[in-house]
Amino acid sequence: MTYQIMYIEPKPGVASLEARIGKVIPSKTGKTLRYGDQEFVSLKGTGFKANYYDVETGEYYWISGCRKDGNDGLYTTKVFVDEDIRQQYWSSIRGMPEREHQASFTSMGRHRKSTKQPKNALKNL
Repeated sequence: MTYQIMYIEPKPGVASLEARIGKVIPSKTGKTLRYGDQEFVSLKGTGFKANYYDVETGEYYWISGCRKDGNDGLYTTKVFVDEDIRQQYWSSIRGMPEREHQASFTSMGRHRKSTKQPKNALKNL
């Protein structure tokens, strides 16, 4: 099965305090995604700051490809990186192989006052 490493953020409201980076398996059409035991279906542009919903629970999620700068969320969020893709995420996507052991980090988010962020601005947790 082909998988993609993606950012997965539950949307209980406008913002979430935690998110994951994990292995997501898309359907042939891309309208359905699988992450572990969860199945997500596209909201087809109808969600507010969300683009998929969990079929079982109905909860909304923001699921997207990972950004090289790690600021995938809209706001400051603690991001956990799944162990099975950690090495690939830190090396191939972020270009920081020295962090391959790092299980989480704080994403400063896209909506912060400064538009430029120094390379070391993501905190180690």
